[in-house]
This record gives sequence, structure tokens and C-alpha cells, in this order.
Amino acid sequence: MGRFAFYIDSSACSGCKACQAACRDKNDLAPGVSWRRIYEVEGGSWKITDGVITEKPFAYNFSMSCNHCEETPCVDACPTTALHKTLDGLVVIDKLKCMGCNYCEWTCPYKALKMDASQGVMTKCDMCEDYIYEGRNPACVDACPMRALEFGYYDTLVNLHGSNAKIYPLPGYDMTRPSVVIKVHPDASKATNDNAAVNNLEVY
Repeated sequence: MGRFAFYIDSSACSGCKACQAACRDKNDLAPGVSWRRIYEVEGGSWKITDGVITEKPFAYNFSMSCNHCEETPCVDACPTTALHKTLDGLVVIDKLKCMGCNYCEWTCPYKALKMDASQGVMTKCDMCEDYIYEGRNPACVDACPMRALEFGYYDTLVNLHGSNAKIYPLPGYDMTRPSVVIKVHPDASKATNDNAAVNNLEVY
């Protein structure tokens, strides 16, 4: 059937963080550790015409966790094989092997891996692997009041929603071939490195 994946509808995401709260609750995450992040992107431009300043602001949100990529620099960087892929393409951590070196975190372009200082090991989203094999959705998907998140097989989600699209500030799809399909917000096409920023980047 292929690899498991998330679908993210940025045009529907309100930034409410219900998905993040559900993830933290389900996985009993330590204070300061978040496996799912909500990017709040803001920006805009302005111009002066006949002495009148016209502003063109824009903003959008989208929710992001580990993307369980096909190309996995995090797995390649792990010196103990604690980080590995399952047969279904999930990228998971064996905490008994993890020595907390942070190499995986440094190599992940999505900053999806987080150190649990209380345990001295790295942690990350496992797509609620236990729920999946019970025939349930990941906790974040069912918590979204806007239905901006879906879960399924990557090829199926692409067929339903179209191919992957680039959204600021994420890297291009070809970098790691992430298991995520994104419907971009209409304002996302306006965002560039020169006129946009992640408003809440410091919390991640």
C-alpha cells in the first residue's frame, strides 16, 4: 500500500493548536517538548503612490510534525541505530539505544526531533503508531476542529489532493521526500525570504 503520510490543508488551519495539545496529551510529553508545531507565517509589502502608503499584509498557519521522510538524514546521522525506519516507512526511536547526542536533530531540516532533558534521549512523532495499528487516526488528526489534517497512504493522499506544493519556509520536497501532502494557503505564494517570517519561531 505504500508509506503512511499526513495531509495538511494550510488554507483551513486557524492556528488553534488543538493538534499540538492532543499530541502532547496522548504522548505525555515533558514540559518544553512539542512534537507538532504550528507555524504562524506573517509578512507583506507596501508602496507609496501619490504620497499615500498602501500596505499588502498576509498571514497563514500550518501544522507540522515529523514527516517520516523517504530520504532520512536523521537516520543516517544516528551513530547507535536508535533512529530507524519501520517497514511502513515510519521513522521511530529506540530509547534504549539513544545516547542523546543530538546528531539527528542537527541534520533534520524540519527540526522535528526534540531532546527530553529529563530522560537524556531524543524524542519525536511516531504518527501514533499504536493508534494506526488499531485502525485509528493519529491523535492530532482527530483533534483538528477545522479538519485541516488527514492521515492515510501517501499515494492515496496525492491522488485525492494533488501533488506536493512548496510552502514557505519549508525546504523543497526533493531534499528529503517527506511523507506529507500540503494544500497551500492562497497567501503562501506571496511569501519569500525577503518579505515573510515565522512569527513564533522562537518557541521551537
